[in-house]
Amino acid sequence: MSQPVLVHIIGAPIACADGVKDTWREVASWAADQLKTRFGEAVQVKYYDLFDADCPSMPDGAQLPLVLVNGEVTLNGGKIAMPAIWRKVESVLETQAV
Repeated sequence: MSQPVLVHIIGAPIACADGVKDTWREVASWAADQLKTRFGEAVQVKYYDLFDADCPSMPDGAQLPLVLVNGEVTLNGGKIAMPAIWRKVESVLETQAV
């Protein structure tokens, strides 16, 4: 079996009138569940807070949330769009199968 496809989601806590919310972590958890349901053990998802010591380095011009699939920028800012992540993961899996 080949290595799992690595999906890294980078976000940060958001300050608002009600205090600090960890919305991106919650969305990343939901996204991880969706990816595990679709791809099972073929995908591994990890969320990083921007301020985590082990957070992957951010490319120039990156915006949050940032989604990397096997180290390649897949989403940069805006929303976490599952169809775009699914397409990228499927593309990597097809490449690994060859």
